[in-house]
Amino acid sequence: MKRIVTVPNVLSLSRLVFLPLLIGLAYQERRTAFLIAFILIGSTDFFDGLIARRFNQVSDIGKQLDSFADIFFYVSVAWFIHRLHPEMLQPLTVLLYVFFGILALSFIVSSVTCKKPIMMHTFLLKMNGVLVYLLVIAAHFTDVTVAIAMILGIYIIAFIEEIIIFIRYGEVDPDTPSLLTLLKKS
Repeated sequence: MKRIVTVPNVLSLSRLVFLPLLIGLAYQERRTAFLIAFILIGSTDFFDGLIARRFNQVSDIGKQLDSFADIFFYVSVAWFIHRLHPEMLQPLTVLLYVFFGILALSFIVSSVTCKKPIMMHTFLLKMNGVLVYLLVIAAHFTDVTVAIAMILGIYIIAFIEEIIIFIRYGEVDPDTPSLLTLLKKS
């Protein structure tokens, strides 16, 4: 049995533990402190996976913890942008509703087909995680409204891909790169 308390798992958990700090800094509109904390806390998403693979500490519980932390961290980004830069989200209201609807549908479909909610780590979702991270940093310096729209569009495509995977294949390895990868295997 693999250990549960590992550096990658602690890094994933730290995103959840420090999320209230980010919320407090955004709420108080302490933009520079928020930016520094966001960079540090968000970087744990990169390092948890890197360390897990490098030191053979990949585990099912680690994948679940990482997904859980990602959901709360990256969904909170919508609130961070809304709180710190509402003018950038205002023209994208309909797209945001579509995004949250498709995200919810993905969890519903995985809960029905796999008997539990699952968040995949497909290539599109990983790439978008990096883009969202960079977007929040860039928003500190420039208007990122168009980038937000593009990222939401990519997320919608990625969650539709996830839904198709759940419907067609049921429960698969959450680290499956794409629907195309599964199609090639079958």
